[in-house]
Amino acid sequence: MASSENPEIVERVFKDKDKEENDDKKDEQKGGFIEKVKDFIHDIGEKIEETIGFGKPTADVSEIHIPHINLEKAEIVVDVLVKNPNPIPIPLIDINYLIESDGRKLLSGLIPDAGTIHAHGSETVKIPLNLVYDDIKTTYHDIKPGSIIPYKIKVDLIVDVPVFGRITIPLEKTGEIPIPYKPDIDVEKIHFQRFSFEETVAVLKLKLENKNDFDLGLNSLDYDLWLSDVNVGGAELEKSATLAKNGITYIDLPITFRPKDFGSALWDMIRGRGTGYSMKGNINVDTPFGAMKLPISKEGGTTSLKKNKEDGGDDDEDEV
Repeated sequence: MASSENPEIVERVFKDKDKEENDDKKDEQKGGFIEKVKDFIHDIGEKIEETIGFGKPTADVSEIHIPHINLEKAEIVVDVLVKNPNPIPIPLIDINYLIESDGRKLLSGLIPDAGTIHAHGSETVKIPLNLVYDDIKTTYHDIKPGSIIPYKIKVDLIVDVPVFGRITIPLEKTGEIPIPYKPDIDVEKIHFQRFSFEETVAVLKLKLENKNDFDLGLNSLDYDLWLSDVNVGGAELEKSATLAKNGITYIDLPITFRPKDFGSALWDMIRGRGTGYSMKGNINVDTPFGAMKLPISKEGGTTSLKKNKEDGGDDDEDEV
């Protein structure tokens, strides 16, 4: 009875093996079909690319401008030249940017929907960035006013190209940027050239200390001067000067004022007892990083007034 059951069992085993072999063949045929479809699509894509001329766009940081810089912030513009070799316009989907210094993040952000690059053309994409100095100095206490710091700008352009899909183009550019500091100012003395009660012509002996790690090319001053609380106005710079980095520069400024406007303080001036003064304004300078307008101010200073020999003074007197 047991021997008669064996053929049936063996027959079932062979049937199961046949089924597995058939299933394997079907899988192979199915897998082969999918691969053929993929190859077909790939071949079609390559033929379209060859026929129509699709290609990947290229980009490069062509220039970095600093159009405006002062004590509060630096406005930076990054020019990126993007070339599109394709026969149709391509959208610039997003721009990711990062500014860092010695591996520390200074600024980052994203600009969405940044425009379109024309077919078979090139476009200069301008990326405006604002670097606020208070944010930097608050975050990194070792970054001091007057210093120059290295920077690295990283930009990722994300474009959408037919056949290729979305492509990210990474870019980098390095450079240096200053953290400007206003110069110190003092009126060393006021030297009379011509003295009278109606009108006095004098020269301000001005001391300017540049506390920056870069030279300042002084082009002009815009200021007001108060002597004994009387506003005597300002004067124009007769010639430009260079304020050397971390150095002191002396310049002469001609002024004209009416001593009789000073009332009782006039007698202190005449006796050479020292005169209180205040000065406030701006200087316009050239720097290696572009033009700057920096504030100058001095409150509660004291200076001396000197007269020429012909007016009863002593030209050789140097004390302040």
